[in-house]
Amino acid sequence: MTHPFLFLEWLEHQLHLHLGPHVTYTWLVMVLLILVALLVKRNIQTVPSGLQNFFEPIVDGIENMIEETMGHKGKAYFPLIATLAFFILTSNLIALIPGFYPPTANLNTNAAMALTVFAMTHIIGVKEHGIGYFKHFCGPVIWLAPLMVPIELIGHLARPLSLTLRLFGNMYGHEIVLMIFFALVPFIVPLPMMLMGVLVAFIQTFVFMLLSMIYIAGSLEEAH
Repeated sequence: MTHPFLFLEWLEHQLHLHLGPHVTYTWLVMVLLILVALLVKRNIQTVPSGLQNFFEPIVDGIENMIEETMGHKGKAYFPLIATLAFFILTSNLIALIPGFYPPTANLNTNAAMALTVFAMTHIIGVKEHGIGYFKHFCGPVIWLAPLMVPIELIGHLARPLSLTLRLFGNMYGHEIVLMIFFALVPFIVPLPMMLMGVLVAFIQTFVFMLLSMIYIAGSLEEAH
C-alpha cells in the first residue's frame, strides 16, 4: 500500500534521490533529537526548568530501569539504551502526524537497531569474560555440547529477528490502519485510534528497550 502523501517526498524528487521514506524520516528524527539535546544542554541548571524539567525525570527513569534490570554495570550502556528509546519513541509518535512516515514501520530500520543490540550483546560478553564467554554455548557439561550449541545458536540468532519483526509488525499494522482512516476520512481521524497509536508507540518502545537490556544483562552476568 502506498502512503497517500509524505511531506519529504518533494525533497527527494528535488534532489533526485531514491532513498525511501524510512531513510529520509530517520534523518528527520535524528535532526529533531539532536536539536532538542542541544537546546536542553545549553540551558542546564541546578534547579531544572523548561525542557530540562521535562526530560530529567525521563532520563532518571531510564537510568533506574537500567540499574534494576542490568545491575550496576549496566549504567555504562545507558547511552545505547537511551538512544534506542528516544529514537524508537519519536519514530513511532510521528506516525500520528498526517504526512509523516514512521521509520520503525520499515524492516530495514528495525533490523539495523536489532543487529546493533545483537552485536553489542556479544561484544560486551567478550569484553567482560574474555573468550570464555562462548563456553555457555556448550551447556553446563562438555558432553552436552553437540546438543546445546545448535540450540543456543538458534536462540541467539532468533533475538534480532524477534526484535525486528515485533516492532515492524505493530508499527506497520498501525500505519496501514491510519492510512485507511485518512483515505476514508481525510481530515478527521477518530480520537480512539489516535490514543491507541500513542499507547502502541510507548509500549513498543518499552518492549524493545526492555528486551535489549535483558539480552545485554545476560552477557554481563555470565560467570566463567
